[in-house]
Amino acid sequence: MNMNPAFTRFFNGDYRVGAIYRSQWQSVPVPYSTISMSGETRIRPSSEKKDMVGLGLLFNNDRAGDARYGTTQFYMNGSYLYPAKEDSSLLFSMGANIGICQVGFDYNRMTFDNQYDGLNYNRTTSTGENFNWTQFNYADFNLGMAAQYILNRKQRFVLGFSVHHLTSPVITYQGNDLSKLDTKFGTYAQFVTPINLKTDIVAELLYNRQGKYNEFIPHASLKYYLRKDANEAVMAGLSFRAKDAVILRGGYTFKNFQGGMSYDINLSKFTAATNRRGAFEIYVIHILFKNYQTVIKKKPCPVFM
Repeated sequence: MNMNPAFTRFFNGDYRVGAIYRSQWQSVPVPYSTISMSGETRIRPSSEKKDMVGLGLLFNNDRAGDARYGTTQFYMNGSYLYPAKEDSSLLFSMGANIGICQVGFDYNRMTFDNQYDGLNYNRTTSTGENFNWTQFNYADFNLGMAAQYILNRKQRFVLGFSVHHLTSPVITYQGNDLSKLDTKFGTYAQFVTPINLKTDIVAELLYNRQGKYNEFIPHASLKYYLRKDANEAVMAGLSFRAKDAVILRGGYTFKNFQGGMSYDINLSKFTAATNRRGAFEIYVIHILFKNYQTVIKKKPCPVFM
């Protein structure tokens, strides 16, 4: 849902809840931490027999650095899913989300040159700095589209495109409009295929472009089924964030529950501070199904004399 609003309700089930926790750069004086939580469901318009509407809520919170610079986001997601085939082997989705975001820092945690008299630090001395405010709120709007094709109930292809920060919101603490959040364009592709009765190979690709910056992340992993009838499997794989990090990833699936973790090994020029320690991340996902009751229609049986 963070990556593409079209992936809202893009799963087999009625409800899905998930959470991610990430702790980054443990070797620097103040680690960066992020938490994300989401919930999704679907509704089917009364006028439609197969099309569905996905609804979701998304919450993100991030804290970084000595001044506890933070980002808090709350998004409402919506998507429209159209099965192009009766068996839903070909599925199209379009989605959007709108959010209220807040960024800010703790001014009381900061120290400035003016507060040193040459020998000692004096908190009561004027900082010499002037901030109009230390928190800033803005609205955000994102769009996306996605498609999924399942071939012979085995191979799965997924492709998605997204556009983030369409309104290019201004984020500033000085009352000007010089600091705009550039529009971000994202592309995601996935291919899943079995290589034998118990093993699937999963290949993914994520590419983001924002302003003059690019992010390119290919991924490959193996998923081994311990018990296919219970959907119990383990997964291990490797990702590479170009010019930045190698990412180790592992996970476990049982029925409708999935959990896992990943670890970034930093390869960028920031290694002098990080000692090649990147980020540790853990995630959980749970899919729920409604209990549908089958109503048996009774027909009277005529009695013949």
